[in-house]
Amino acid sequence: MKQKKRKELKTLFETLGERKHFNGAVLAAEDGDILYHHAFGYADLPGKRLLQENSLFELASLSKPFTAMAVVLLEEKGMLGYEDMVERWIPGFPYEGVTIRHLLNHTSGLPEYIEWFFVNWDKSRIAVNQDVVDMLMNEQPPCYFAPNEGWLYSNTGYVLLAVLIEKASGISYADYLKQHIFTPVSMANTRVYNRRLRPEQIEGYAYGYVYDVHSGQYVLPDDLEETSYVVYLDGIQGDGTVNSVTSDLFRFDQALYQDKLISEVSKEAAFSPVQLNNGETVDYGFGWVLQNSPEKGRIVSHSGGWPGYSTMMIRYIDHRKTLIYLSNMEQDAEYEQAILKAAENILFDQPYEIPERPADKKKKDIDTAIYSRYVGSYSIHDGTAATVTAENERLYLQITGQMRFELFPSSETRFFIQSLPVEVEFMLGDGAAKSFIIYQDGTEEEAVRTDRKE
Repeated sequence: MKQKKRKELKTLFETLGERKHFNGAVLAAEDGDILYHHAFGYADLPGKRLLQENSLFELASLSKPFTAMAVVLLEEKGMLGYEDMVERWIPGFPYEGVTIRHLLNHTSGLPEYIEWFFVNWDKSRIAVNQDVVDMLMNEQPPCYFAPNEGWLYSNTGYVLLAVLIEKASGISYADYLKQHIFTPVSMANTRVYNRRLRPEQIEGYAYGYVYDVHSGQYVLPDDLEETSYVVYLDGIQGDGTVNSVTSDLFRFDQALYQDKLISEVSKEAAFSPVQLNNGETVDYGFGWVLQNSPEKGRIVSHSGGWPGYSTMMIRYIDHRKTLIYLSNMEQDAEYEQAILKAAENILFDQPYEIPERPADKKKKDIDTAIYSRYVGSYSIHDGTAATVTAENERLYLQITGQMRFELFPSSETRFFIQSLPVEVEFMLGDGAAKSFIIYQDGTEEEAVRTDRKE
């Protein structure tokens, strides 16, 4: 049975690799045995340096299980408690009633720091965790809801956890993870790495690439306006910036089947859904997304996404199966899900299909003089303001509280955003736009122009 799975996984990924439709590293395992482990494509595009099985990838939000694990270890040692108020560790913290448990479970309701930094940050400086704390303390953006009244994925919460790890342990977040997780589990190639804040020459480092619609090439996200936030947010830790290799993640996976790292009681807490004040449960534990499948049993997983990187670790804990997927070239999200679904089907001895990669988005050549019809101020139905501007023959959309996105033409009136599954269509009246429609995830939302001269 395992031999059949090995052969099918080899067929799946070698086919994708030969088509140049997968750039990354993958590992699949069952009962502690590695069934398949291989890398395809480039770690450095300009230098044509190939990826290896031990290439180092930015994990993005797949860092969160490690941040949560550090908190669990500190709780086991009695150095902090899940019910501790954040204010205990950050005196004067202005958001009342937020506990460490709320941060772990994404039930704090705290404002999202990334949105605030998009709009307000001095982009010539690289932000660090203290800047996020300062933003919360001094600017006090409104929270989304009171603690445990709702669930909302929160990068801010995991940045604060990294801050609390340092305060409770007395050493840096990076050192704590190294000493108490990476070294005990023999994750020799895993580390916290902020590439722009403290650049190093790392052998085997996999640079992440995004697609530039203008050139039709894959480039570093640092070089595109829409993804340049990777530079000024590079110093922030806890929600991301753990870097690892597939084999180290497999060692972490295997360690979680034993009690060497944390106790069975702590594992049960980490893998239990959160219960909100209204009694509803949400399938998220301490840094893990939780699923229960009739066929596949208990599944704990986490994904990561950051410009140039897409990561996933899926642990089918009742069946002792594991999938680890690390990619360093931007891909369509549905296509990546189809790759993972095919690999999962193979692991569970089900029929699978080799997915077809959608073509890279191409912009239509149009007369950019028509952009003047669309430039102006708009209001979305909930009152949120939106502005359309044109610069250097390029069209941009900025919605209040979000970053500015370039609109790429697919026709004279319909445009797409490269980094999001979003399209925008302008409605014309008397030679100028009177509104535009935002198409996203099967929904439509209208924004009406507010500055038209009658």
